[in-house]
Amino acid sequence: MTQTPHIVSLGCRLNTYEAERMARLAREATPEGELVVINTCAVTGEAVRQSRQAIRKARRQHPDARILVSGCAVQTDPDGFAEMPEISALIGNGEKLAPEAYAAPGEVADVFAREHLPKGPAPMATVEARAHLEVQNGCDHRCTFCIIPFGRGKARSKRPEDCAAEALELAQAGAREIVLTGVDLTSYGPDLGEGMTLADPIEALLDALPQEIGIRLSSIDGAEIDDRLFRLVTEEARIAPHLHLSLQAGDNMILKRMKRRHSREDAIALCQRLKAARPEIAFGADLIAGFPTETEEMFENSLRLVEECGLAFVHVFPFSPRVGTPAAKMPQLSRDEVKSRAARLRDCADLALRDHLGRHLGETRSVLVEMNRHGQAIGKLNDFTDIVLDIPLPKGAREEVRISGHDGRRLTGEMITDELEAACG
Repeated sequence: MTQTPHIVSLGCRLNTYEAERMARLAREATPEGELVVINTCAVTGEAVRQSRQAIRKARRQHPDARILVSGCAVQTDPDGFAEMPEISALIGNGEKLAPEAYAAPGEVADVFAREHLPKGPAPMATVEARAHLEVQNGCDHRCTFCIIPFGRGKARSKRPEDCAAEALELAQAGAREIVLTGVDLTSYGPDLGEGMTLADPIEALLDALPQEIGIRLSSIDGAEIDDRLFRLVTEEARIAPHLHLSLQAGDNMILKRMKRRHSREDAIALCQRLKAARPEIAFGADLIAGFPTETEEMFENSLRLVEECGLAFVHVFPFSPRVGTPAAKMPQLSRDEVKSRAARLRDCADLALRDHLGRHLGETRSVLVEMNRHGQAIGKLNDFTDIVLDIPLPKGAREEVRISGHDGRRLTGEMITDELEAACG
């Protein structure tokens, strides 16, 4: 029996999508023997450290395995990773979904040479209830703190019909929700011409997929939400009422120094418009603490933004200077101050999450079951809120439950059917 490769994916949802397909390509190229596929991340210095740590751990746990390593950390520092003796072969980001790269791995190529984004290969046989679908890759913007464009190359979009075909394959393999992902998702389209935007692949999926399959958007740039996308997000019930916004900061001067394309006022107004049009929508966001030149007053604007935008899920990043980026050359805050502000921002985020969870108490909501652990079903509401139920349920099931409590991190719920049966004796 052919052994399934071990997959280690760090960082973003796009890495998750790729790693599942890399495992299949690696197995087809090397039918026998133990394989480990590692997809690295470079978004922060800590992410690079964790990537290296994962490689060393994989070699300790699988001393005889062939270890294939790719991802943004490899793409931005190929020479550094080539020196790691634990690695069997490096594969560049531009080649990681090309079958020939696994037959004869070569040098990490220039990712900016990639012009197109073809339909992706099928993943391994196992598909999660929430499956990721790459519709876009690369980024043409140059935020001053970000190294990722140098790991991913220029912005490229997958044709809507290819997106729909992949989504249908995932649904047929058992996915109940398709998560659209990319590096700069809302920049979809210009490279394809024809006036395409992110609304085009979404509409293609809505037409192609069965009615019971949901669609979710991963991280988006609010500055690029056009009227068509706004209508889809707020009026189409099959699109999850949840958006993760790339906000990064709540102070206008810091946003300018980051080279972001929105203001504090833009972010607040967008959230208010979305909430007015679809009251059940929940927001997540990325926020950076301790950006160079950030004063206490500037930082407090980011703290206030959590409440003013009504954020429920906040990913806090302590600022990490990335070599080669403009922000790394700006006057830096002390590491102690960066860590302190990140901790304060996380405390603020924890309170916001508790408030969000508390608002769900007593509601009846639909849950998508993602897994079972220790006799409990674990899943998410449509608005991305985590929930645990005290009974096991089939992965991929959608169940109506009554929200009974929370522990500050996730909800607890009770099956309505069980209550009805108990009431009927």
